[in-house]
Amino acid sequence: MTNYIRIIDTDLAVHVLEHLPTPVMAVNREMELVFLNEAGLKHIGRSWEEVKGKPCKDILQSRHCGTSECKMRQVMDGGQVATVRNEMKINGRTVPVEYTAAALKDQDGTIVGGVEYIIDITERVRQEKKLQEQSKTIREISTPAIKLWDRMVILPVVGVVDSQRAQQMMSAMLQKIMATAAKVIILDIQGVAAMDTAVANHLIKIAKATKLMGCRCIISGITPAVAETLVQLGIELTDIDTNSTLQDSLFDAFSLLDLTVTPKGSKQ
Repeated sequence: MTNYIRIIDTDLAVHVLEHLPTPVMAVNREMELVFLNEAGLKHIGRSWEEVKGKPCKDILQSRHCGTSECKMRQVMDGGQVATVRNEMKINGRTVPVEYTAAALKDQDGTIVGGVEYIIDITERVRQEKKLQEQSKTIREISTPAIKLWDRMVILPVVGVVDSQRAQQMMSAMLQKIMATAAKVIILDIQGVAAMDTAVANHLIKIAKATKLMGCRCIISGITPAVAETLVQLGIELTDIDTNSTLQDSLFDAFSLLDLTVTPKGSKQ
């Protein structure tokens, strides 16, 4: 197979490149265009006669052109083959692309230029943004800070708590404290899937952050298993109010607010 590739004539090689559905270009050491296939010409809406021998930065007008980020220049200076994302301006609009650059060598192995192929990733970027928006929505839904009473907020936590979600929880709680002027917030962790050092540290940071906002944090849902795990890990929550049930946490929250819940119709 290697010997066969070496004896392919130039006309056949060009013929193959012309039939590729993605832009392919080649430049000399001066970064002047020496080849641009049919897909590339259609991409920029120009003819070969218009672009032949022109500096590639004047034709492609990408974000990397003429800068130290240009991978074509880097590979011609002895760098490795590189694939990166970029943006090109085409007919007044910015198009996200991914390009791969490699050095172009003669028969003696001397670098005489560079070759690059470009892929339009507009649809990929659109799908990535859509997934990011969906992920953000899911995180917001899974972290609902709810105003339970006047100056009282509750945040039920269900599932796995990692660094990203802990940051989302903290942000949601602090924003809710600001919006509601809350003085007590209940962090109910009864639905947390697992408790380890990382999760416990996240909870401690959240409690400390709420305290800086002038709000008391009560951690609810401390089960026997969670309590045993925290003790085994040597994690102390001495500065944080904790309860095993949400009912006890509500009772403490009302007490902190100098409120008393009495049965309907009862006399004080």
